[in-house]
Amino acid sequence: MQTRALGADFGVGIGERWFEDYHAGAVYEYGYVSVSADDMLEFARRFDPQPIHTDLAYAAGGPFHGLIASGWHTSGIFMRLFADHYLSKVASLASPGVDELRWPHPVRPDDRLRLRVRVLETRASRSRPGQGIVKIRVSTFNQHGDTVQTFEPTLFVDRRPQ
Repeated sequence: MQTRALGADFGVGIGERWFEDYHAGAVYEYGYVSVSADDMLEFARRFDPQPIHTDLAYAAGGPFHGLIASGWHTSGIFMRLFADHYLSKVASLASPGVDELRWPHPVRPDDRLRLRVRVLETRASRSRPGQGIVKIRVSTFNQHGDTVQTFEPTLFVDRRPQ
């Protein structure tokens, strides 16, 4: 899967990025990932076997008038874009979680998705001086500009070695 930055990107590469390279107010966009019906069905059959995600006939007459991707599949696509472009390869640590996960618009077969990340806040960790905390807002959009996913994760990132 080849994706790319869709505008401004970090001043350093993903293999050289430390806490100090994340700045509140910065916005980054990456994409595109196409989602096929076969991919949607395969994911849903394994991980979210609800008929709106796995049964074409049911989905056609269902509340969304056609097949839709599992929200968890959408989250997996986000994660791939995020890991490929945003998370530091040298300093990214665990995340304690996400807030306000929403899927306001369904992902449909052949949608092309892109990711927008806005840095909301950065601060040095008080308990771990070698780390920083980065709070972001993530939005995923389809080719029409419809928002298909939003949430706010918190990230732990190592500070640049002195």
